Amino acid sequence: MKGIFFVAGESETNKSELAEKALNSLKEKGKKVAYFKPVGNEPAALYSLSVAKHMIVDDDADKLINHVIDTYKALERENDFVVVEGTNLMTRDTVVEFRLNTIMAKHLCLPVVLVMREDTDTLESSDFITRILKKHQIDVLGMISGEKGLDFLLEEAQKCTETKLSTKMFEWSLLDKAKSNKQRIVLPEGECERILRAADDLNRLEIADLIVLGKSEDILSKVSELGLSFDGITVINPEESDKFEDYASTLCELRKAKGMTIEEARELMKDGAYFGTMMVYKGDADGMVSGAEHTTANTIRPALQFVKTKPGTSLVSGAFLMCLNGQLYVFADCAVTPNPSSEQLSEMAVTTAQTARIFGLDPKVAFLSYGTGESGKGPDVDIVKEAVRLTKEKNVDFAFEGPIQFDAAIDPVVAKTKLPNSDVAGHANVFIFPDLNTGNCCYKAIQRALGDECLAVGPILQGLNKPVNDLSRGATVHDIINTVAFTALFAQKESN
Repeated sequence: MKGIFFVAGESETNKSELAEKALNSLKEKGKKVAYFKPVGNEPAALYSLSVAKHMIVDDDADKLINHVIDTYKALERENDFVVVEGTNLMTRDTVVEFRLNTIMAKHLCLPVVLVMREDTDTLESSDFITRILKKHQIDVLGMISGEKGLDFLLEEAQKCTETKLSTKMFEWSLLDKAKSNKQRIVLPEGECERILRAADDLNRLEIADLIVLGKSEDILSKVSELGLSFDGITVINPEESDKFEDYASTLCELRKAKGMTIEEARELMKDGAYFGTMMVYKGDADGMVSGAEHTTANTIRPALQFVKTKPGTSLVSGAFLMCLNGQLYVFADCAVTPNPSSEQLSEMAVTTAQTARIFGLDPKVAFLSYGTGESGKGPDVDIVKEAVRLTKEKNVDFAFEGPIQFDAAIDPVVAKTKLPNSDVAGHANVFIFPDLNTGNCCYKAIQRALGDECLAVGPILQGLNKPVNDLSRGATVHDIINTVAFTALFAQKESN
């Protein structure tokens, strides 16, 4: 942990003085320290209070939060520690101010010191405010009303090794990692407005080097009509490409055992999904994202036909990254395989653990079922038990448990009752669902029930030789941006 956030619980506190003392104390100990005030009426603030309020009210909160995170992370990279200070609660809109402070602390993922006045009995109100902060997944180091205890809280902040992960911080991290080593990502659905808008944003943010497929004149006309900029984006009409014949010949050769003719190959190569997948296969692009206006089968079919699965892998499965309750989890399979066998569940666990590692997780895999341990009986549980047995035989390098119910897998209190001697129970971060029906229903139920408190990113198509990923036909511009970013991350891994 490299930061601390001072939040006022009421007006007229000595929060600013305490933040300054914290800054000076750390400097005296030889630390390189930065001060950051995201919102306030002081000249040093990134945003004035009035502007920040308007951005929240006008549904422009994402822009505000992303800029704050960008600025904080730049300071974090250059310093040993960052002291962050919230607003002073001195206006009539103290509720809005406190909301702003809560949003900032939550999405910066920093531990909070709650500052109250010295001249009032603040125990009851500070307890109430602390509960609100914790409800928003904010770690509260403690309450302070004077200098006493400040050094202790600073030491505690520096000891923190784990922190909550907000949806916005996860997205920021995803995009930041993608643009650290830009990859060439092809988008074959150039006729789709959402794709064009996402490409414009991705290009402006320098997330990836983009290739958009379709009729060039139609695409550029639509780009102009929408007021977008495609400077730096490559637009290719497959049928007019100088690589069209080479791609068609390659496809014909790869599929000749299936009886494909050159005429059939040429016809298929007019399809953006086939042309884009061939670009990835031939190394002319590093990854592909498709599916905004076409089915999952349309995206996966060409990949299965000639990109194929990785050596030792026979299954393509669909995983979702789920950021919720301040943590990151991986759910699989939620997109591809309806009724996996025991062998497929075991293989899925291995590939999903690899996905988890790409996103910084130490995989703790739960094979889910309607029973925990020996409590469940029946053929559906037996399939999961066999998957666990097969995984044990593989001597995998990650922890796993099963059969196990979702509550015992994620909740340490329930785990102590149902499976007290398990290292995974209560701490699982990778969930292998017994079938597609369960996995898809579960991820969608959580996503919709939690709303803004949950970010679902995916599906990530696991097991393919090259990064090819599918979009939901209901994907938003936001979803497309995230999918391109994680496709770029997989491409980075493939290139290492």
